[in-house]
Amino acid sequence: MHTIHTMKSMINQRIHIAPVGFEIDRIVIPAVEMKADLVYLIVHDNLSADKAQNHHTEIQKQLKKKKIKTETVYANRFGLFDIIRVVKELIEKNRKDSFYVNVASGSKIHAIGCMMACMMFDDRDNIQPFYPQPTEYPDYGEGEQQTYGVEEIHELPTYQLLTPKPHLLAALKIIKEHDGRIQKKVLAEIAEERKILNIGARKENHSNARFASLDKKIIQPLLNTWGFIEEEKIGKNRWISFTDDGKNASEFLF
Repeated sequence: MHTIHTMKSMINQRIHIAPVGFEIDRIVIPAVEMKADLVYLIVHDNLSADKAQNHHTEIQKQLKKKKIKTETVYANRFGLFDIIRVVKELIEKNRKDSFYVNVASGSKIHAIGCMMACMMFDDRDNIQPFYPQPTEYPDYGEGEQQTYGVEEIHELPTYQLLTPKPHLLAALKIIKEHDGRIQKKVLAEIAEERKILNIGARKENHSNARFASLDKKIIQPLLNTWGFIEEEKIGKNRWISFTDDGKNASEFLF
């Protein structure tokens, strides 16, 4: 069987991330062959609706026999952005370790979420998504794993997924802290307090200069380039709210 070469940048642990569906061999065999130190198993966050619990237990059992540690984390198996968030947080928590992300062990939504999470990092030298090709595709029976064996492990390329610049992320975080809707004046005040905006105007012109800076540096990019916010006037006040895209992005960007 062919396996991925150990990454040059290996510093500490070799960590696998694997969504749990109806596969066993495609998680266990790569972890053993690639000498994983730890495997994060992503299971459905609604345990009462999770039909893969037996597979989860069996995977833990087999990896324990091989002296490979496992940790279970939870994500909505139908929630793309929740999956992205969970995988991203696991990598951020152990940033100096080497990561191998299994895109074949769960659902198609898992596969997309795992790949997108891998692409969100500027430095991806120690992040490697992979696809374990099974040896057999037998007729699937209730309670059985979908495939058997692993014939080859295919290394997948990652390309950078563009995300907003840091000052825009900081502004989005403020909006999220206010449940996705904030008065524009309040956003400007907090942005200045957190040094997202630097206003050099005189005192008598400070308020107008702050609004102008907010519009140019934050509102226009988030509104026109990213489509993450919308602006509306209610009475004398202007309000900034997340669009659906902004709300979805906020689920995994922070």
